[in-house]
Amino acid sequence: MKITIENYPLALKSPFAITGHTFTTSDTVRVTLEDNGFIGRGESMGIYYNNENAASIIAQLEQVSEPITSGITLEQVQRLLPLGGARNALDCALWDLEAKRSGRSVWEMLDIMPKPLVTVATIGIDSPENMAESARQFSQYPKLKIKLSGDAPIERLEAIRLARPDATLIVDVNQGWTFEELKEYTPSVNKLGIVMIEQPLPRGGDQELEGYESIVPLGADESCLDASEYETAARRYDVINIKLDKCGGLTEGLKIVRLAQRDGKGLMVGNMTGSSLSMAPSYVIGQYCQFIDIDGPLFLKQDIADALNYGDGGVVSVPIPALWG
Repeated sequence: MKITIENYPLALKSPFAITGHTFTTSDTVRVTLEDNGFIGRGESMGIYYNNENAASIIAQLEQVSEPITSGITLEQVQRLLPLGGARNALDCALWDLEAKRSGRSVWEMLDIMPKPLVTVATIGIDSPENMAESARQFSQYPKLKIKLSGDAPIERLEAIRLARPDATLIVDVNQGWTFEELKEYTPSVNKLGIVMIEQPLPRGGDQELEGYESIVPLGADESCLDASEYETAARRYDVINIKLDKCGGLTEGLKIVRLAQRDGKGLMVGNMTGSSLSMAPSYVIGQYCQFIDIDGPLFLKQDIADALNYGDGGVVSVPIPALWG
């Protein structure tokens, strides 16, 4: 088996701000596996809050390239690399390769019939006026995800709600509130019809959520990286956000799905930006989720060939085999 590891920086249309971080480019790493003429691909961004970047992901993959070339299984990938971007790119490339080698789609491998997904469109932190204008520009998207910090969050939400009274809104605080702020803001958030608050408190600082009954459902993002963190997160949150860059690929993502299904826990699929090649394996996870966030390509100046189609109503087409799976 041959492995090719490449850095693919993808230009964003404009900078995108969240609590504590601003994205100026989508600096992806692409893994291509080739075996007897069959090709599988995977892409990752890694997770910035674990100090991952393209250089660190490439270094991790290069360190394990020798056992990969000897042939590797999905089970072996989980032991070969820790959670994060490197394992995600390799894991997803191997899923794609297995589909191509077997002549069976990922959907056939998993015995599911894919349905079209409706993604949110995400609005980054800006002035209330600019965020409201972004909401209007996303008029074809019935669901919006609003990035917030501790700086005038309700003022921003009120401006967006005025601009889009029709939209289903979720908010993502990216660890930006304290527990006291969460309790202070939640009544207003509820009055504005917000359906979920994602990651309000810092990772490692959300113990106070155990036993707390929020009138607006709470979602775990940074507080649940992989399946090993699921049980703790499930005691504190109503919804678990699965991102393949966090957990280390589709294999681990499906493991979290099974745990959540066992407990009747809500699920969300998210992304760290990236091209349609990053979104395609996440599309599989999205089949099991109530909240869909696979809008990364919307922020790119140019997506890759054979890209997903983002249509009216936020409907995203099923990936074609030429893209992945």
